[in-house]
Amino acid sequence: MERICRLTSQTLLCTALVFGAVSPVEVSAAAAERHSSENLRGSIRRGLNFLLKTQNPGGWWSSKDHPAVTGLALTAFMQEPDAKQRSEWSSELNRGFDFVLESAQADGSIHRGSLKNYNTSLCLVALAASGNAQYQPVIERARTFLVGSQIDMGQRGRVDSPFDGGVGYGSKYQHSDLNNTVVALEALRKSESLERRPKGQEGADLNWAAALNFLQACQNLPSQNQAEWVSNSPADRGGFVYYPGNSMAGSTTDPVTGRTALRSYGSMSYAGLLSFAYARLGADDPRVAAGIEWVGRNYTLDENPGMGAQGYYYYLHLMAKALTAAGVETLTLADGTRVAWREQVTQKLLLLQRPDGSWLNPESRWWEADATIVTAYVVLTLQEMEAAQLARIPGSRS
Repeated sequence: MERICRLTSQTLLCTALVFGAVSPVEVSAAAAERHSSENLRGSIRRGLNFLLKTQNPGGWWSSKDHPAVTGLALTAFMQEPDAKQRSEWSSELNRGFDFVLESAQADGSIHRGSLKNYNTSLCLVALAASGNAQYQPVIERARTFLVGSQIDMGQRGRVDSPFDGGVGYGSKYQHSDLNNTVVALEALRKSESLERRPKGQEGADLNWAAALNFLQACQNLPSQNQAEWVSNSPADRGGFVYYPGNSMAGSTTDPVTGRTALRSYGSMSYAGLLSFAYARLGADDPRVAAGIEWVGRNYTLDENPGMGAQGYYYYLHLMAKALTAAGVETLTLADGTRVAWREQVTQKLLLLQRPDGSWLNPESRWWEADATIVTAYVVLTLQEMEAAQLARIPGSRS
């Protein structure tokens, strides 16, 4: 993107000098931002148009069994900053939200048979983004359900298990995991300002101290986590695994001691960093600092580190949200190089967009062979970039 913007700025500069419109400095700085913003805006709009075309007449996207996918798509539409454009989509959006409401259960969860916490979390984010006061009762019940699903495996009220404080898939699963936890934390943070309880009646809130216990128990950081599986390798330090004792990226075995340690990997390391931000840990916290150091040492746009092509788009989605939430404007790599990660991620995603406006991962694991799911991930990622970019352009909307 940097090269494209620079070339475009030079072209505009020649035109401006001929007509005496603006100074060279104004063109080289402002025009590059404008060109980048226009490309980004067009890509987002094409992605949303693809999603419009793939909506089922029943209001859902991709899978009737998993309203989480519809929640992802709806959130992407609700984050469109053009209110007039959103109003033109009202029929499609209303059908989508009706489907989500029809998926709400008596216990407050939002699902259709499985993955109760995952589906509830992503649908709650969409309902919170809608700004529709009529959804308030459903939002409050969903919040109560998620808070009630926080794992407490030992003595009630005590943090005595590495799984305590996290969130899992639901009653079928007996432990928490980092992916369900990060989406639950996001849903609770994004909906907390909408909780409206009668005066004197407290709303539902998570045990955030217990949540930190679980997050720390997923981090490969010997100074903070003394579990047997924690890696002493600098390559793993500060990164995260899927849940205590399990890493999708596998393990390594010391040839001398025979000790087995779990490898950190990209998507869950960003999930951990994002979760720390939701738990409101600052950059000076050693757990956050170690997480940022790990992503700096392993920064790449070619793969999901440790997983190859598996979960690639979700990896980029979590990267954008985590680094933004952590306040990382430029990322410091292992060799000291500082990279403008937003520009690089944006350009990579623009290049990967297909002619029909969608994105797709040839590697099917974790639903990424579904263009609807992947396109929703990418649109949400690019919207993060657009918001940051517009904040830097004088006179633009915030």
